[in-house]
Amino acid sequence: MIVGRGRREEELPGNGSGIHVGGNNNAPIQNVAGQNISHVYQHASVQGAVDIEAVRGLLTSFRAEIDRNEGTLDHATALRAMTDTVDASLSAPDPQARAGALRGVVQALPALVAGTVVEQGGEALVHAIAGWSS
Repeated sequence: MIVGRGRREEELPGNGSGIHVGGNNNAPIQNVAGQNISHVYQHASVQGAVDIEAVRGLLTSFRAEIDRNEGTLDHATALRAMTDTVDASLSAPDPQARAGALRGVVQALPALVAGTVVEQGGEALVHAIAGWSS
């Protein structure tokens, strides 16, 4: 007779399970059972620690990534439009208009770059915008 619904060891996810633990490290770790766990990513929030030149640098880099990978991107035109919006917003004299446009990019860009070759650059740009505009 089996009592309870405990999880048997062979039902545990194997190596390669993705776990997000926060911080800025990327390294294998071991769980308490001694199994190696890979694909562990950490990142730290940089809000308030980013200047406009850092955002411009990431924007330039992200545009170059889009150009290099245009043939493999389903949303290359939309991504370029977003970079144009960011560029215009960085120079906008009205803080309210700038904040609204950048908020839209921060909300939409991650979904457009998810699973693409430009995901890392897009995510970096989003984090920089959020850090600069906060």
